[in-house]
Amino acid sequence: MPAEITAKKTRTSRPIWFVRTGGLDDAGLDAKAIAWARANGFEGQAGKLLLLADAAGTVSGALFGIGKGETPLVSGKLATGLPEGAWHIAGTTDDPELVALGFLLGGYKFTRYLKKDTKTVSLATPEGAGKAEVRRLARAVALARDLINTPTNDMGPVALEKEAEALAGQHDAAISVVKGAALLKKNLPMIHAVGRAGAEEPRLIDLRWGKRDAPKVTLVGKGVCFDTGGLDIKPASSMLLMKKDMGGAANVLALAGIIMDSGLPVRLRVLIPAVENAISANAFRPGDVLTSRKGLTVEIGNTDAEGRLVLADALALADEEEPELLIDMATLTGAARVALGPDLPPFYTNDDGFAAAMAEASSAVADPVWRMPLWQPYESKLSSRIADLNNVTTDGFAGSITAALFLQRFVSKARVWAHFDIFGWNPVEKAHAPIGGEAQAIRALYHHLKQRFTQ
Repeated sequence: MPAEITAKKTRTSRPIWFVRTGGLDDAGLDAKAIAWARANGFEGQAGKLLLLADAAGTVSGALFGIGKGETPLVSGKLATGLPEGAWHIAGTTDDPELVALGFLLGGYKFTRYLKKDTKTVSLATPEGAGKAEVRRLARAVALARDLINTPTNDMGPVALEKEAEALAGQHDAAISVVKGAALLKKNLPMIHAVGRAGAEEPRLIDLRWGKRDAPKVTLVGKGVCFDTGGLDIKPASSMLLMKKDMGGAANVLALAGIIMDSGLPVRLRVLIPAVENAISANAFRPGDVLTSRKGLTVEIGNTDAEGRLVLADALALADEEEPELLIDMATLTGAARVALGPDLPPFYTNDDGFAAAMAEASSAVADPVWRMPLWQPYESKLSSRIADLNNVTTDGFAGSITAALFLQRFVSKARVWAHFDIFGWNPVEKAHAPIGGEAQAIRALYHHLKQRFTQ
């Protein structure tokens, strides 16, 4: 059911009382409502919804449980649980912006290949929430989800380029694309090597926006639109979700949309190496040695570790401009999921101040991230006898850390660099998110960018 927020409540909108667990007597309800709630076992349990009726049997309001210490995004349950029509929150809430955002996110549904639901439930913007900001964030999350959810036959490198062009057009941003053999002429050899076996030419998408003299913020997103594993082919079960291997690209495009729409005073650059890691006669091979843009030679220990290769060339290009902040996002390693699960993306950075700011931002906007160490002694695991480094280790340990250490070798001039190893997918349904593609860390990053560049 589509969800929307309106500017304010109307005469016909119905009230929703938010109730903490065990807080029925403190919710401002009359005795009849409290008795009805208790008769139905409602005690304010997180995400539980109970409809109220008037004397005529018409739905007149609702009680909604917010638990104790739960994320305000639990309000997403309202989008799917409330009857169609207009609603408003009775009284005030602790986190009105997150409540409104959770409501919109909970109403998301990927309908590209389905009959669209024409029913709508609307919520008046809670007091203290910024309607424009909430809508901006919800649009960005929906964009990331849509891009990831779209299968590769409709979201290959060409389609991903078109999505970037559409975003650039919305915000008067400049965009250029280097593709095919031109990648070699422009010294982007690893992007070319990984993507040359694909049916669609590999490419580097380059979007720029903002005043030239503003602080430089560069976002790099892994755009592997499908990953077979290459000649080190994945088993069939591991390919089922590989349409989401461009989740890094989807997330940086979504974050870029928020930055441009809000008018942050930065010089934004977005770099997306868009490829398909396919199998053909010209696919790159285990044992090959590739020369990167930075000049480092890389022995290919496994063709299924291709994301770090395309990111390395893009990061080296980004680093040449010496940005204030260089952020890359990628669905890079299964090891990150083993360590922290699907809901808590690890990030790596060379700057303690940025890490502390991200911890604060993550908590403030209920967008979890967790810092992991760039443990330098593990860098030796990436050694090669015939090249400057290998793209994988041989012992299978610390896979997310060693992937980050690999990427770090290609960044030397940026003032602050951070790598986010996201999953980009919800394997189980949440109050504010269905199963499927997900935006991760971009709301926390935006919160930090606002704090960093507007104060």
